[in-house]
Amino acid sequence: MGQESSTMVDESVPPQTLKSRDLKGVADYIKSGKAKKIVIMSGAGISTSAGIPDFRSPETGLYANLARLNLPHAEAVFDISFFRQNPFPFYTLANELYPGKYRPTITHSFIYLLHKKSFLLKHFTQNIDCLDREAGVPDDMIIEAHGSFAKQGCIDCQAPYPDDLMHQAIEHKDPPHCQKCDGLVKPAIVFFGEALPAAFHANRDLPRQADLCIVIGTSLTVQPFASLPSFVPEEVPRVLINLEQVGGLGSRPDDVLLLGDCDGQVKKLAEACGWLEELEELWRKTAPREVKELGKEKKVQTKEESMEEEIEKLTREVGTSLNLAKEHDVATRKELEKEAGRHLGGETEKAVSTDGPAQSGISEKGLSMKSEDDDLEHVFPHLKSNLS
Repeated sequence: MGQESSTMVDESVPPQTLKSRDLKGVADYIKSGKAKKIVIMSGAGISTSAGIPDFRSPETGLYANLARLNLPHAEAVFDISFFRQNPFPFYTLANELYPGKYRPTITHSFIYLLHKKSFLLKHFTQNIDCLDREAGVPDDMIIEAHGSFAKQGCIDCQAPYPDDLMHQAIEHKDPPHCQKCDGLVKPAIVFFGEALPAAFHANRDLPRQADLCIVIGTSLTVQPFASLPSFVPEEVPRVLINLEQVGGLGSRPDDVLLLGDCDGQVKKLAEACGWLEELEELWRKTAPREVKELGKEKKVQTKEESMEEEIEKLTREVGTSLNLAKEHDVATRKELEKEAGRHLGGETEKAVSTDGPAQSGISEKGLSMKSEDDDLEHVFPHLKSNLS
């Protein structure tokens, strides 16, 4: 165990445990009652639809976005030696990532659903965002391989630090100091140069007990987490839900690859199991309180559906903004016409009321607050430089 072939299994090779090597085969296996100890292994991909950037995607990943902090290199923000010298960049980042700012995704609710049905053996995650906890997954069902924001303490004497004070420190981007030894305090996130949590090593062999393994939203490039799927017994089905094939997933007869958006594939699996309505209800309960009170719970959406809705929303907002601008121009023109009438009197007032602004010497275009080329600047400020 720990090493496996990277050669994909031939399609002609039949599965040994599943009836078929596809979504239906996985759903039938779960519904048969044979999957009672499911191990989930997750990465940043399950949180990107919540708005949290992953770490390594070019241009949009977390490391790519850290350039503005003027670090010696992007990874330095998670380097314990650099943190000791300058903790401020980390606390700037922590302010953006701190729990409470993001809503769990439907994938997080799916993991909680497995727990509710007593199917979840353990959730191994590389994520530090605590969204699985916010979805309802209990602390003792989670192994955070890289730590998380759930706890914090002194980096010197390891004394715990109060949650409320930590929240204030991150809110103000102000690195706190230990109440006992005055050492720097940070969340229990594993930095480069630090050992992984003891809980990870204590549970690393747990996948050997699984009767189903589901790997979701991870590149499986960081060890030792990347080796976890190889500890699953050969005859136990492994399911990969990801944008692309990774690691050795797909090399065994009972490996199933469900490639695509995590939330979308999870919804399909839940529907095939007959759980979709229950899953969506659990996810609705994760909505912010004010949204629930207003009765504005949104239908669970895939990433593509959400993007399409955002485009439609933006289109409506642009239309509304342009209409408001037009109405403002009309109102301004009328006000100027009245003002011109009061001051000029006589023929000018008659010309304005009879023939409109064009014959009063005041052109309609001249009265407009913006030129045609400038109409979108208040909606898309970045267009200004392109249009000038």
